[in-house]
Amino acid sequence: MTTTPTTPVVAEAPGRPTRRPGGGAASRVRRRLSGSAASLAALVIAFVWTVPTAGLLVSSFRPAEQIRTTGWWTFFASPEVTLDNYRDVLFGSASDGQLASHFVNSFVITLPSTVFVLGVAALAAYALAWIDFRGRDWLFLGIFALQIVPLQMSLVPLLRFFSQGVTVGGVQVLPAWELTGAMAFTNVWVAHTIFGLPLGIFLLHNFVSQLPKSLFEAARVDGAGHGRIFTRIVLPLLTPALVSLGIFQFLWVWNDLLVALIFTGGDTATAPLTVRLAELAGTRGEAWHRLTAGAFVSMVVPLTVFFLLQRYFVRGLLAGSVKG
Repeated sequence: MTTTPTTPVVAEAPGRPTRRPGGGAASRVRRRLSGSAASLAALVIAFVWTVPTAGLLVSSFRPAEQIRTTGWWTFFASPEVTLDNYRDVLFGSASDGQLASHFVNSFVITLPSTVFVLGVAALAAYALAWIDFRGRDWLFLGIFALQIVPLQMSLVPLLRFFSQGVTVGGVQVLPAWELTGAMAFTNVWVAHTIFGLPLGIFLLHNFVSQLPKSLFEAARVDGAGHGRIFTRIVLPLLTPALVSLGIFQFLWVWNDLLVALIFTGGDTATAPLTVRLAELAGTRGEAWHRLTAGAFVSMVVPLTVFFLLQRYFVRGLLAGSVKG
C-alpha cells in the first residue's frame, strides 16, 4: 500500500501571532501608507497644491481693475464675474491675444511630434529586444546615454543643421531648410522627435523585452516574420505602454516653449500657444491679468487628454510590475 506524504503540522506557541507570507517591512510600510496619518498628509498636500490653481481660476473671471488692486480671495466678499478676459484672449486684437489661431498651431506641432515618437520608438524597441544583430547592446547603451544630454546643448548644432544643411567632402548631402513659413513646422517635428526618442525607446524596450519568448517562438513556427509578429502580437500588447508614452510626449510638446520659440523662427503664423502666452503680459507686464485666462485656455487640452486616457495610463505604469 502506497502512503501519501503529508506536511507535518507544527504547533504554534500560545499567544504568539502567526507569521504570514509577505509580512515584514513591506507590510509595515504598506500599513503606514494606508493609515489615517498618511491620508491626512495626502489631503494637506492636495490642498496646498490646489489653492494656487483655484486662485488663478477665480482671477480669470474677475475684472481687470479688481485683479490689479485686490487679491483673489476678496472675490468671495463681493463677487463680480466677467468673461472679458477670455473674450480678449481668444478673439481680441493681435495685441490682446488671439489664442484661437495659435490653438491650431499647437495641434499641428504636437500631434505629429507624438505620432512620430510612438512609431519610431515602438519599432526600435522591438528591434533592440528581439532581433539579434551585431552591436545591438552597444546601440541600446548609446540610446540610453542620450537621456542625460541636456536639451540646450543640442539646440545650436540642430539649428545649424536646419539652416546650413549637411556637407560631406564639399558635396551637399542634405540641403538647407527654411526656418520660416510652413517649413518651420517640419523643423519643430524633427526636433521634438529627436529629443523624445531616447526616453521613448528606453521605456518601450523595457516593456517589449519582458514579453514571453514562447509567443515569438510559436509565431515563427507558424511562419510569421518580424513584420507580422510586430503588428499582430507586439502592438496589441504594447498598447498600454504606448498610451502612457503618448501622454508624456503630448504634454511635453504641448507645454514646450524653448524648442518652439527657436525652431519656428519667431514667426507668429507658426508659433504655438505657449509662445503667444509668453507675450500676453506685455513688454512691461502691464496686462498680466490676461495670463489668468490664457493659462486655463492652454490647460483645457492637456487635462482632457489625461482624463480620457487615464485608465490606459495606469495600466501602462503597472505593466510589467507583476509577473505571472
